[in-house]
Amino acid sequence: MRIRCLALCLAAVFAAAAQDYSGPQPPQADLPYLKHAENLVPTEVLEAKEEKGKKDDFTYVIAGAASSARTPLASPIFLLRTGKLVADKLSLYKLEARNGRREITFSPKKQPKTIRVELTLLNTNKLYRLEVQESLEPGEYVFSAEGSNRVFCFQVF
Repeated sequence: MRIRCLALCLAAVFAAAAQDYSGPQPPQADLPYLKHAENLVPTEVLEAKEEKGKKDDFTYVIAGAASSARTPLASPIFLLRTGKLVADKLSLYKLEARNGRREITFSPKKQPKTIRVELTLLNTNKLYRLEVQESLEPGEYVFSAEGSNRVFCFQVF
């Protein structure tokens, strides 16, 4: 009985926390879209290839020197309608462009910096706003889902 009451209370809290949103809707689930006023630009969806580096280092490589999804905004906003993807499991990283590809290296001693993103539930239909909390320098960036090599790339120019 207590579990049911707790579940109902949590559902009420989440429903109350959801904001009313009347803007553009992402046409596809599990794909972050850059929000440019009333337009949505899909991020570039790719698979990161894992390469073994020095000792225990792992470099994840993404084909192509630059993303086709571009924004002039230093603090972009994204819309994401979730299906299978868990919104709070996404991490944002800056990529290095080298030799015609984009890459990021993880090692036990030095992890790449995760860029802070504020996640807001916009409605009860699993629609989220992801707002980058700091100014991004021009360059290549990637949202990566924990435990997956599927990545969502974009470029700030």
